[in-house]
Formats: sequence, C-alpha cells, structure tokens
Amino acid sequence: MTTNLNQLANAIRFLSIDAVQKANSGHPGMPMGMADVATVLFKNHLKFNPINPNWINRDRFILSAGHGSMLLYSLLYLTGYKDFSINDLKNFRQLNSICAGHPEYKKNSGIETTTGPLGQGLGNSVGLAIGEEIFRKKFGINIINHKTYVIASDGDLMEGISHETMSLAGHLKLKNLIVFFDNNKISIDGPTSLSVSDNYKKRFESYGWNFIEINGHNHKQISNAIKKASKSNKPNIISCKTIIGFGSPNKSGKSSSHGSPLGDDEITLVRKKLKWNYEPFEVPKNILKSWRDIGKQGMALEKKWSDSLNKKNSKIKKELEKVLDNKNLKNLNQLINSEKEKYFKEKPKKATRECSSQTIEVVSSLLPELIGGSADLSGSNNTKTKNSKVISCKDFDGNYIHYGIREHGMAASMNGLALYGGLIPFGGTFLIFSDYCKPSIRLSALMGLKVIYIFSHDSIGLGEDGPTHQPIEQLAGLRAIPNLNVFRPADINETLECWQIALQSKNTPSAIALSRQKLPYINPSFSKENKCELGAYVVNITSQNYVVNLIASGSEVEIALEAQKKLKEIKIDSKVVSMPCQELFDQQSSAFKNEIIDKNIPVITIEASSVYSWEKYSRHNMGIKTFGESAPYKEVYSHFNLTSAKVVELAKKIIKQ
Repeated sequence: MTTNLNQLANAIRFLSIDAVQKANSGHPGMPMGMADVATVLFKNHLKFNPINPNWINRDRFILSAGHGSMLLYSLLYLTGYKDFSINDLKNFRQLNSICAGHPEYKKNSGIETTTGPLGQGLGNSVGLAIGEEIFRKKFGINIINHKTYVIASDGDLMEGISHETMSLAGHLKLKNLIVFFDNNKISIDGPTSLSVSDNYKKRFESYGWNFIEINGHNHKQISNAIKKASKSNKPNIISCKTIIGFGSPNKSGKSSSHGSPLGDDEITLVRKKLKWNYEPFEVPKNILKSWRDIGKQGMALEKKWSDSLNKKNSKIKKELEKVLDNKNLKNLNQLINSEKEKYFKEKPKKATRECSSQTIEVVSSLLPELIGGSADLSGSNNTKTKNSKVISCKDFDGNYIHYGIREHGMAASMNGLALYGGLIPFGGTFLIFSDYCKPSIRLSALMGLKVIYIFSHDSIGLGEDGPTHQPIEQLAGLRAIPNLNVFRPADINETLECWQIALQSKNTPSAIALSRQKLPYINPSFSKENKCELGAYVVNITSQNYVVNLIASGSEVEIALEAQKKLKEIKIDSKVVSMPCQELFDQQSSAFKNEIIDKNIPVITIEASSVYSWEKYSRHNMGIKTFGESAPYKEVYSHFNLTSAKVVELAKKIIKQ
C-alpha cells in the first residue's frame, strides 16, 4: 500500500494531539500546522541518520519554536531514533521523560539543542551554520556539505535576539541556513495583529536574506521552496502560511489550539475530519514502515560519505577525528605550565584582561578549533590577538568573529558553535553586559556546553565610566546559575589556570571576569599544580596561629595582601585566601573547605561587588550594596571603603569581640 504525504503528516499530528491530551498540558496547534512542512523536509530533503545522530555531515534540524516539541519527538520516533519509543511519547511532560515540555539537548539523541525560550534556536542555528562554513573551508566541500534547517514561530521573530542573529547571518551570507517561518498569525493572546505589523519580507531582505512565501500545506510548494533555497547564495527564510491546529473543526486558526489540549470531544472531531480511524498513539504499520524507511535512507547516505572520506588523503580523516575529539587539548597542561614558569620569573604587573589576552595568544596556536570573538569590544576585552584571523563572508578560514554590538546574539551563536562539534567558542564583552547575554548563558549551563564567556571591566575598577558600566550584582547573578563556573583571577598565574580549567571542562561553561586595572603578581611559589582547580587556596599566612582569615577574589586579593602586611605590623597574624571560583570550592570535600575556612577563625571577605554570594562564608563581607560612582578608580574604591586600611579596621573590631 502506498502511503501518501497526507497520511505521513497526520501521523505527526495525531501523535502530538494524543501526547498533549494525555499529559493534559502542551501545545498541539503548532505541530498540527507545521506537520506538512516537516514531512516534506524529512522525506525528501533532510540528510540525517537515526542510527548515528552525531554524524558530522548531517543536516541540522532546529525547532526554535520549542513549544511545539511534540512535532520533534514525533519525527524522532517515527524515523527510528533509538532514544524515542512510543512509551516515551506517552510520557510527554512527565518526570525524567526525554519528551520534556520543551526540547532539551541530549547528545546523540536527535535533539540538536535546547529550545523553548523563543529566539534561542534561531541564534543557535547561526552558530551551527558558521560551524559548517568553518569545517567546509577546512575539510572541503566533498566532506562537509550540509544545511541547517530551522522552524521558527512568529514569537521567535518578535524576540530581539532574532534581529541580532538574523542580521549577523545576512552579513556573513550563511547560504546554508534555511528558516521555515510558521506564519500562522496566532499567538497565545490571540491574533498577532494585536502586537505586531512588521513587513517580514522587507525586514529580511534588508538583512540580505532571500524571502520566499508559500502555502505551508501545499506539498509541492514546500518542496520547490526548499530546492530554491538550497541553491541560494544567501540565508533563506521560507514564510509558510499555515493554519494553527490544522484539522480541528472548532479550534483551527484560533489561539485556543495554541497552548492547551484540544479536549476529547474535539479530538474525536479531528479524527473524523482527517479520516484517522485509529486509537490514541496508534500508527498503522504501513505508515510507520514508510516513516522508518525514510529514516533508513540516512544509513546509505552516511555510508556513501564514509566511503568518500576513506578514499581521501588519510591526513584529512585523521585531522577531522582530531578536531572532533579535541585531541589537541592533550598538550595543554604542558603549555600552561611552561607559561606559568615563565611568568613566575617575570612576576609582571598586568590587568587580568591583558593576562587573558596573552593566554589566548599562546593557546590558540595549540588549538585551531578555538573560535573567538567580541561584541565590538575586541580592544577592550583583549580577545583579539596576533594569532586571530577574522572570519568574513568571503573567507571562513579564520578563528575570530566580529559579532558587532549584539551581545545576546553572540552568546546564542556561541552555543551553536559548541553544539556543532569540535569547536570551542569564546566571546567577550564587559561584565555589565553579561545581562544582555544571560538567557543564552543559562542555556549553555543547562545543556552543559563548553562555551567560554570573557567579561572584562569586572568592577568599579573601571572607574570613570561610572555606574552604568560598573557591575555590582552581575557576579552574584552569574554565580546563581547552576552548572556555570564563574572565575575571577587575581594575576597572570590564576588567569592561565582558569583558562586551563575552562578549556578542559567537559560539561560546564565558564565565565571569566577580568580587571581593567593592573594587578600585582601574587603567586608565592611556582607549582605545576592548578590551585584554582580547587576554587580557593592560601596565598600567604603570617603564622599558624593566625586570628583572622581574609578571603578575596580578583583585584581585591591585592587589598587583602596589603591589609595583611599592616596587620602584621601591629602584631595581628592573618591568612589570605584567593577564591577565584566559588563553584569549584563548594564542590570540594568538607576537610578541604574546613582547611581553607576554619569555622573557629573570623572571616572577612572582600570583593568589589554585591556581597550576596559571599554570605555563605562569612558575616563580615566587604562589598558594595549600591550602584557605583563615576571617578578615577582608586577614589571609587576609597568611597566604598574598599581599602586595606578599612580591612584592618574591621579586623581589629572583630578580634576584640
């Protein structure tokens, strides 16, 4: 029996309808409306292999409209991905189910990225498309020649991040990026005309995109649009005019089908209208076989690709495997130790943003897969070095991206670069603008991606730019994100070690906060051991019988050491601890933590930011509880009582108690 496209699409519709109804929660309307587009794409155009979901030359399929997650789960089940059984679909939105409310990235599952916060998938797709261009330039068009396909909703295009990332994609002429815009004109509140009247065609053409309009339920138009887009020399958006809740007699084309189950009575009517005379979650054998056959096409495609790769120069295959497995990292420890030894002899006084730049310079020679960038602050973040080669639309044989003033877009694109495979992205801006990156940083942490955020100008130490640019609550906010290591190194030695940890991290992104002002070299003795790996270490102790413990991070370690000298002059012994990473310290054994912070000894913490993240360690926290001030940085420090004299004053007061 021949299975037609309508039957294949209806399998998606009813699996989605049934799963949402069983969970009594979810969004059935979008999968019902976009089932035709997805069916044509997967059957006739998408290059994928369910047996090997991580095949590097697969087409990427991103569901940026993550609320329609059942569309994706249905497709992954129907085409034969091993992580998706019919029982998994029945457990939609239940505890520990891979079919979560919104798609959650799981390596080797078929879910390419975590989406749901609208616009994020679009941003990821730009990074994925850049990754494809980088790999194609490096390994050749016969080895890397895939597309990145995206389904985006009107909500995705309303989010500001869509402007940032679509503009960047147009600037870089990412011709292998194809976005399907589910143009159903319905949002949760009602018609999109309530809130938006954009001319999407003019908008995207101004970015340098091709704009194609089709009927999203006309299979021939869908296929022809994909063919046309595939031959383009620009990014492509296909505006698919669809009916949300397609097939529902009473709810199609209405917001009532957007974010709620259809209800048993309405589902009965949909079954009748679309002639789907099967029980919930039942897919007829002939339809399921047709879908599985679609999935099996990918096995032959990958075999053909593998045969081609094996016929190439063996160096190409080895280099591809080397990059994908980050094998260059095995030489990182030796390089870092060599640099640490060099700087121990020199003991330079440098801003840690300069220290980071010197680290990037030497590390990038070892790691060609390290892809840097900045949101228009290359000279201030010091992310661009003499080893940086700028990526442009004319040449992707580079390792540095000018993201422009698009912090959020930069962060989302870096997630895409990390998801691509083999690439290690880092990008810079001022710490104050980490707020613009926050939604994407959170998703880096949720997905467990190796993304490195460089945040310079990390305190009131930036001085004259004033409170609009002086971060106060940002470090505490970043530290509140689960599975994110927040580093604040105090000198070149710590900066090297923090970079080393970030690069070797398996499943945790990193934020490295760096000073604008110069800081002294604090490391008392050379050691191949990475002391920052434990989150904190003793910098100096004047006696084993010390009576006060001074704990600081970054630029305030200098203040702690100055205070220690003054305390010694008045016969008060102390211990100075540098804590570059609270997250790593908190993971250590109780014995180690008690060694660093003796509960019987008064503790003073010092950091030129909010004290919230320090209150778990001490009642005596020197920080800032208001916004900053515009003045030379030393005056600002003095204004906020962040001086060695004030540390001494507080220490004396505590000891007398």
